[in-house]
Amino acid sequence: MAEPVGDPVPSVSATGSRAEVLVGPSTTLRRPTPGIDALALYPLTHGSQEAEATWTYMGYGPWPTVEAMTAWMDRCRASTDPWWYTITGETTEPLGMAAFLNHSEADRRIEVGHIWYAPTAQRTHANTEAILLMATHAFATLGCRRLEWKCDALNEPSRVAAERLGFTFEGISRNHMIVKGRNRDTAWYSITDAEWPRVEQAMRLWLYEEPRDRRGGQTRSLAEVRASLN
Repeated sequence: MAEPVGDPVPSVSATGSRAEVLVGPSTTLRRPTPGIDALALYPLTHGSQEAEATWTYMGYGPWPTVEAMTAWMDRCRASTDPWWYTITGETTEPLGMAAFLNHSEADRRIEVGHIWYAPTAQRTHANTEAILLMATHAFATLGCRRLEWKCDALNEPSRVAAERLGFTFEGISRNHMIVKGRNRDTAWYSITDAEWPRVEQAMRLWLYEEPRDRRGGQTRSLAEVRASLN
C-alpha cells in the first residue's frame, strides 16, 4: 500500500517582482527615504513611555538619537530580505513601516512582518489597507500560495490584529528566538491562496463599502463582515 503524500501543486509563475510602491485609496507603501522618514517618525515614537512602547516586541529600537534611527533605516533601505516599506496616509506623512520577508519563490510563500506604527496611527484603517495591498501583491503578482504572519506570543495586539485581518492561528514555536536578551515564543498565523478570495472580499467591503456611523466608523467589525460571507 502506497504511503500518503501531499496533493500535487500546479506550477505557477510570478507575474512580477516585489513592488517599489503599493498604492491604495487612502494608504501608500513606498520604499524608505531614511532622512525624511526618520525625521518624521522619531519624535512620534520616542520621548515617552507610550511612544516607546512601539518597540517593546521589536528586535530594534528605541534609538538614542534621530541620527541613529536614520542609520538603521539606511540599512533597511539597502536590504532585499526583508524588503521594507514606509507606510503613509492621505497626507503623505509617514505613519510607520512594514516589510516582506522570508520570501521563498520555490515554495511560493512570503511573510508580512516588521509592522509598526506611530501611536497616533494605531487603531486606524491604515493597517487594514496596508495588509490588503501587501497580500494582494503577494498572491496576485508574486504567485504565492501562503502568506505568513508571526509575532511574539506575548504580543496580544499583534495576535488580535492577525486574527481580525483573517489570518489563521497555526500554533506556537516555543523558545523560538532570543530578542533583546529575552526569550520569545513565536505565534504563527497564515492565509493560503484558497482562503484569500474570501479574506480579500471582506477587507474590501469593510474598507470601501460598509455603512459608517456618524463618527465615520464602520457599523460592523471586519470579522462580522467576513463571517457574513460564509
